Amino acid sequence: MKKITLISLLIIAAASSNAQVKSKPVARVKAKEQVKPVEVQDEDFNRWTLEVNAGQSKGVKPYETGFYSSQTKSVLGKVQFNSYSIGARYMISPKFGFKANIGYDDLKNLKGNGSKDFEMVQKSLTLQGVVNASRLFNIDDVIGRWGFLIHGGVQINMMTSKTENSIGDSHNFGRTEHNLGLVFGFSPQFRVSNRISILFDIYTANYFRQHYNWDGSFSDNINNLNGQLINTSLGLTYSFGSQKMHGDWAEIKDKNIKEIDALNKRVEDMETMMNDSDKDGVPDYLDQENNSVAGVAVDTKGKMVDINKNGVPDELERYLSNTYTTKESTKETNADMIKKMVNEGYISTYFDPNKATPTNVSTEGIDFILTYLRNNPTASIDIIGHADEIGASEFNQKLALGRAESVKNILIKAKIDPSRLNIVSAGEDASVDKNSDGARKLVRRVTFKVK
Repeated sequence: MKKITLISLLIIAAASSNAQVKSKPVARVKAKEQVKPVEVQDEDFNRWTLEVNAGQSKGVKPYETGFYSSQTKSVLGKVQFNSYSIGARYMISPKFGFKANIGYDDLKNLKGNGSKDFEMVQKSLTLQGVVNASRLFNIDDVIGRWGFLIHGGVQINMMTSKTENSIGDSHNFGRTEHNLGLVFGFSPQFRVSNRISILFDIYTANYFRQHYNWDGSFSDNINNLNGQLINTSLGLTYSFGSQKMHGDWAEIKDKNIKEIDALNKRVEDMETMMNDSDKDGVPDYLDQENNSVAGVAVDTKGKMVDINKNGVPDELERYLSNTYTTKESTKETNADMIKKMVNEGYISTYFDPNKATPTNVSTEGIDFILTYLRNNPTASIDIIGHADEIGASEFNQKLALGRAESVKNILIKAKIDPSRLNIVSAGEDASVDKNSDGARKLVRRVTFKVK
């Protein structure tokens, strides 16, 4: 990076002499705000759900003469549970999945319904496919915390008669039969918390190789009965996974939108890369000197052309040679300009975020002040530290003071009398857009004031 102090001096001298070359302010590019979507991707939603249910099972048919369908209420009108199950569900996608349940049903008549006494115990394993109908029909946004599942599959059960045998009847106490049936049902549900929901389930099971009546009597071994059972239950579900939201209610982001967002992000990144803060025609990501003077020729890396390597861009050097002489009056005028340049903040040294040590490429400002103090032994200066707005104000106040202290120590080690150096903290500099990385670089600095 070329010596900023000499460049700034030449610019001020040119301006004070009504020259036609003027410096342009560095363009500040406001960083675009990136809003993270609240949706999750398909692979991120909670896939596993545990459910526990309690309810009532009712054998619809068949029954032997004198036996009736089991009741759902006692004579006192209180609901009695006779069915219990526990299961797990896995969703292979937001709309489709599988579930498995282990169940226990104790079917019997209740006193007062006119039926003969009977009892049938059924233990079952049910394997089913599940459809999240709320997502399938795109109504999940409309119904909010409500949800709706449809399920169907195969049930394997073991039926055991607990009906006491009577002389001459066909009941077989303790006899067990294995059976197979088809199940279909639906489950309205309501989410009560991020992971827990209340489930109301209704399903019907149809058995096609049943030999037991629901009252425990056994039919002809050759003929299969067409058995039917209805179950209603109330339960709780708990969603497992890394996400906080229940898998049935997680907002799933469409894959097409995901691709569009990725393209938008790439465009934004390209726009950022193509920013040209100093307007020299070289994008910032290639620019090794992104504070070059407007109108001065630069090379392909954005560095101002200085063929003779004297620290002064060739175009400004030619202008100085053509405009100024070596008269004593000119020297005095330049001395005043130097002091004005220092006091107006044109001489600076810069710092990385949260650092109090100057960057290696920005020590020219300290060199300039060191030369000035040596050439003006009666002069003293204020060393003023600045910070950007990122972070707590109290921290930034201390950081700015630390930067000023760091520059003072450098000058003291260069054998400048400490009594000529006074440190000041200017704290946060709010003159630039704090959302712009490029703009914040301009205010993480130390400036000087000649007394």
